[in-house]
Amino acid sequence: MPKIKTHSGAKKRFKLSKNGKPIRGHAYKSHILTKKSTKRKRGLRKTSVADKTNVNQIKRLIPYK
Repeated sequence: MPKIKTHSGAKKRFKLSKNGKPIRGHAYKSHILTKKSTKRKRGLRKTSVADKTNVNQIKRLIPYK
């Protein structure tokens, strides 16, 4: 079997936790930050686990992580 290429965009956006769950960052944190509350921006800094409906697709895109 040949090696599978890792998706360049996915490797920058996702990493796997110790249990193999994909970890992602939040969107809406790059610009137009003045109208967003401090509490909201602080929450967007944290990472979260990707939705279970996308897990298989993400793992297929980053096979060697």
